[in-house]
Amino acid sequence: MTSRTGFFVLSGVLLLVSLVCVGEGVQLVATGKPLGIGIGLCAFVIPVIGIWFLAQTVRFGRASERLARELEAEGGLPVDELRRTGGGRIDRASADAVFTRRKAETEADPADWRNFFRLAVAYADAGDVPRARKAMQHAIKLHDAHGAGAPAARP
Repeated sequence: MTSRTGFFVLSGVLLLVSLVCVGEGVQLVATGKPLGIGIGLCAFVIPVIGIWFLAQTVRFGRASERLARELEAEGGLPVDELRRTGGGRIDRASADAVFTRRKAETEADPADWRNFFRLAVAYADAGDVPRARKAMQHAIKLHDAHGAGAPAARP
């Protein structure tokens, strides 16, 4: 299953669970009992949090895809230069070497969103998804603040 398919399946499940929560919340509020009303109101909060999280994830995905398309048009997407094991997994030493280079490029020019985009890819390749996400969020902020007009940095 691809990550996009998994996302759509989980999004559908989230929306279904949200509908069930709202339905149960309505029934609990309709009991008229203070405890039922309290739990019913809490049941309305759960779908709001889930849908907010889903919207943030969609917004992040679209923004990072937009940056990837722009970087591809400039010819600046990072090239896959990683060695792989016999089973197809990324060689850790290879990922670390690419990461070290990407980090140095980013430290040399921290105002260019392209460097943070490539650093995010390097973090992901090294298996550090939380830092990859933070680096990509920073790339998105830099891009939105300075726009695409900044000079392109080559990988």
